[in-house]
Amino acid sequence: MYKITNFTTNDDIRTLSAIGPFTIVQYEREFSVAPQQAQFAWYCNAMNIRRRQVVCDLSKGAVVVQPGAMQWMAGDVHGTSGLKGVGDFIGKTIRSKMTGDPAVKPEYQGTGTLVLEPTYSYLAAIDVSQWGAGIVLDDGMFVAAEASLRQEVSMRRSLSAATLGNEGLFSLCLRGNGAAVVKVPCPQEELVEVELDNDVLRIDGNMAVAWSAGLQFTVEKATSSLMGSALSGEGLVNVYRGTGKVLLCPFQQEAGAMPVQPAAGQ
Repeated sequence: MYKITNFTTNDDIRTLSAIGPFTIVQYEREFSVAPQQAQFAWYCNAMNIRRRQVVCDLSKGAVVVQPGAMQWMAGDVHGTSGLKGVGDFIGKTIRSKMTGDPAVKPEYQGTGTLVLEPTYSYLAAIDVSQWGAGIVLDDGMFVAAEASLRQEVSMRRSLSAATLGNEGLFSLCLRGNGAAVVKVPCPQEELVEVELDNDVLRIDGNMAVAWSAGLQFTVEKATSSLMGSALSGEGLVNVYRGTGKVLLCPFQQEAGAMPVQPAAGQ
C-alpha cells in the first residue's frame, strides 16, 4: 500500500483535465527555483507561463509514453518495451522512419501511479473514440496514450499536401477507444474545433494540430484562378474535405516560441 500527500491536493496545483488514466495538473506558482533560474522564473510568472505535469493512474489502464518521460512512480508498476516480437519491432522501426516518432515507447501497467516529467508545453487530453476512424497528429505532439490504442502511419493522399502543406508526408495516427495526451501550441481551452459533415475547411497556414483520419487533406489555390489567388494575397491554402473534425490553433505558431527550462548553473 502507498499514500501520496501534498501533490495534487497542494493548493499550488490545479487540475486542468482528467480522462481515462490521465490527469493533467498545472503549477500555479514557481516556488522551487534555484537562484540562477530566478530571472527565467520571474518572466514565466509575468507572462502566465506555467509548468504542467501528467499523472497516470494505471489502475484505470496501461499507458504508453514517450521515451524518457517518466519522472517517478509508486506502487505496483511494471515497465516494458511494449514490443510484441521481432515483427512488431520491425514494423515500429519502419513507422519511426516515416513519422520521426520514436520506434520504441515504454509501456507501463499495474495498479500504481506513474508521474511524467514536468513541461512548460501546453497539454491537451483527447478522447480518441470521438474522432471516428482515428485522429492524425501533427509532428512532435505525442506525449502518452492508453496502450489499447493502435498507433499507425497516416500517409498524405497527394504529394502536394506533403510538400506544400508543411505537414510532412507521414504522420502518427491513433485509432481505437481510449485517451491520449498531446502537446499543443496553446491552452486546450483556446483550441478551435471544426466539425465537418461532408463539407470543407480551408486554412491559410499550418494552424491545424490534429484532424480525423477520414478527412482528405490537400493543398489548393485560395481562389479558383491563379490571378484571383495572386490578387487576394492568399496563394495556397490547406484544405480538409469530408466528414470529421479538425483541431486548430487560433494563431500561427512560430517555431521556437515555447520556452525551455535552463540547465542548472546557466
